[in-house]
Formats: sequence, C-alpha cells, structure tokens
Amino acid sequence: MTNSRKQIVLISLVTAAGFSALGQTATSTNAIPVTIPSVFVLPSSPQEGRDPFYPESTRPYITAMATKTVTVAATLTIRGFSGTADDRTVIINNHSFGVGDEGDVSTPTGRVHLRCLAINSNSVVVECDHQRRELTFSTE
Repeated sequence: MTNSRKQIVLISLVTAAGFSALGQTATSTNAIPVTIPSVFVLPSSPQEGRDPFYPESTRPYITAMATKTVTVAATLTIRGFSGTADDRTVIINNHSFGVGDEGDVSTPTGRVHLRCLAINSNSVVVECDHQRRELTFSTE
C-alpha cells in the first residue's frame, strides 16, 4: 500500500469516527434537561460584591449595615466627661471627643467612625454609620 493510499484510508477513518460522534451527541440531546436552581447571596460589604448596574450603590449592603450598627452601638461606652460647662469633652472607648469632633474608635467588631453631635449632662449624641445614637453614661 502506498503512502497516499494510507493517508486516504486514514482520513476516511477519522471522518467516519467524527460522523459517528456527531450522531451520538445528537441522540444525547434528547435526554431530560437538568435544571440547576439559581442561588443569589447578598454581599455584606463592597469587598464581597457589588451591583453591576449601579457600582457605587450601597443598596445591597443595607441589611448588613443595619445589623452592624446595632452591634456597634452596643459596644460603644462612655468612659467619662471632662471640661467646663461651656467646653465639655467626652471619652468614648478611650477616644476624646468634643461637640463636632470626628474620629475612629476601636471596638471588638473593628474600627468605627464616629461624629459627636451633642454632649449632655449624662449622655452623648453621636452619629455612627449614618445613624444617630444616644449613649448614656453608666457608673456600673
């Protein structure tokens, strides 16, 4: 058998194998389709994911922020007050604040940015995660 004849036989065998494989895939498409349910997980922070249509939106993180705010507010404690009646300061988690001051405070859940809005005789109004909270001084 010559080389050209061997090549023709080899090409025809490969072509026949290809057609038989096509026939097998055509019959396998008649099988019952398997449905895989979609699972959507809402991210709790921008590092976990974002809205592809509105990348700057914070809407997906609202439920996560609400639970974080509740736990953060519970970990903020007033350590003490100082200053005069006209110029009072408060110590929250070992960080001093005057009225209008902003700063980061360490909590067991991480660092939190606070803004002191008002200092009363026994309480403080702060803004934490875009929500106002009133912290009361406790001597216990």
